Amino acid sequence: MKKYLVLLIAVLALSGCGSNTSIVNSWRDPDVTVAQEQFKKVLVVALVKDEASRRITENRIAASNQIFKTSYQFLNETTKQFTQEQKLKILQDENFDGVVTMRLVSTEKETNYVPGTYTGMYYGGFDGMYTGMYGYGFGNWYGMYSPNFYDPGYYQETTSYMVETNIFSLKQNKLIWTGTTKSEYVTDLGQTVDAIMQAVVGEMKKDGSLPK
Repeated sequence: MKKYLVLLIAVLALSGCGSNTSIVNSWRDPDVTVAQEQFKKVLVVALVKDEASRRITENRIAASNQIFKTSYQFLNETTKQFTQEQKLKILQDENFDGVVTMRLVSTEKETNYVPGTYTGMYYGGFDGMYTGMYGYGFGNWYGMYSPNFYDPGYYQETTSYMVETNIFSLKQNKLIWTGTTKSEYVTDLGQTVDAIMQAVVGEMKKDGSLPK
């Protein structure tokens, strides 16, 4: 059991955790923990409409360790019309014992005001300032008072992405953990996936799903 537990932690604790991703809420089955499941083969499912984003997300996680397998290898256009029972049968025949799903729940746009900055002039006391000016030309005077500029404030719009991550046990056929993360300033999908999984692992350690 310990071997599989260490393996799961190593797989999920991906590098590149970003400070712009955090846990919003989570839930775990009080009767079972992720550690108790001893997953040996886990299907990764990215529930997104864009096929390219789906593959990037699934490949990012699956490439970290051989226990993770991408869903598009097993559930694709050829199985699109299959029933839920037929799809589950495919996973059982392939000896999957766990599933991790990720889906975009919502996007939120926020507009924040970034205040301007003011670079003040030289303040050294009147005596020192004016005494130092006598006998000096414009260049010295201008140098004393500059830079004396105001950088105006501006409004900045940011988009937050709410992503739900679920962990299912196929052996028990039920959800055992779920959590929602919030990611801001997203510029790279792969790095964001890393950050989400890192946040998920941290939360599971807090709630006892994984050992600290």
